[in-house]
Amino acid sequence: MAVVATNRGTAGVNLPTAVSSDIWQGFQEKSAIAQLATNMPLPGSGVTLDIITGDPTAAWTAETEEKNVSDPTVSSKVIRGYTLAVIEPFSNQFKRDKAGLYNALIGRLPGVLASKFDNTCFFGTAPGSEFDTLTAAPVVSLDTNFYDGTLASMASVAANGGDVDGFAISPTGELSALGSKDTTGRPIFIGNAQLEGQVGSLLGRPVYKTKATYKAGASATPGPAAAETLGFAGDWSTAYWGQVEAIDISISTEATITKGGTAINLWQRNMFAVRAEIEIGFRVQDVNRFARLTGSTPA
Repeated sequence: MAVVATNRGTAGVNLPTAVSSDIWQGFQEKSAIAQLATNMPLPGSGVTLDIITGDPTAAWTAETEEKNVSDPTVSSKVIRGYTLAVIEPFSNQFKRDKAGLYNALIGRLPGVLASKFDNTCFFGTAPGSEFDTLTAAPVVSLDTNFYDGTLASMASVAANGGDVDGFAISPTGELSALGSKDTTGRPIFIGNAQLEGQVGSLLGRPVYKTKATYKAGASATPGPAAAETLGFAGDWSTAYWGQVEAIDISISTEATITKGGTAINLWQRNMFAVRAEIEIGFRVQDVNRFARLTGSTPA
């Protein structure tokens, strides 16, 4: 029997017409990259980002002398959308309760998509040559002195022509910031330890807290040692993300899907599956305008 993909109008699995836009809104709220970087719409073929890499140089001249001639330097990058998708199978019991299915989708899918997108941008392997990640960002340790390390991250970004305008900090990183004290034992990054339980800014720069920026460290056994990643500092005005369209939702009751190497015939099992996919991209002008903030290294 041929596989037939049903749609949102199929009897028994109707969803509210706003489901795609609601999941998209949830994605934007849950994604750290979507919160920090500049959003731009993308055509299917991608778009070219023109980047100014250097300004012309002015010079003093005496009366009647020739004025200085100098050119700016520019480069460009193409930002293109790559497909990010997930298929979720459901039992047919959800068909009896459309609100239950709707709430399940709204509650689960945005986080699944946002988590994969953020993890790729911060730590992962790019899905293509026209997609950037921050894996090569300079590393700055916060382990010995959180305050000095924060300054060092800002200095690293500034040395590469940027200006830190925000920090993406993991909950573990926030705990390290909360534990940072001056010589009198008073917390540095909060004004009142009894009333404040979170760090809203670091040295005047806003803090965005997200689990996506944490990566556990590795001990020297059996492989090379690596410090844990607590977060990222960056000039986020030079980072861009974009989507070709909103999230596309497709529903099938008769397809056969593969999960963990096992083929699942939806019709045979009284199930259906929802596929959500987006075409999305991420680019930065210069990865050196970001800094990976690290903590301790496991023994």
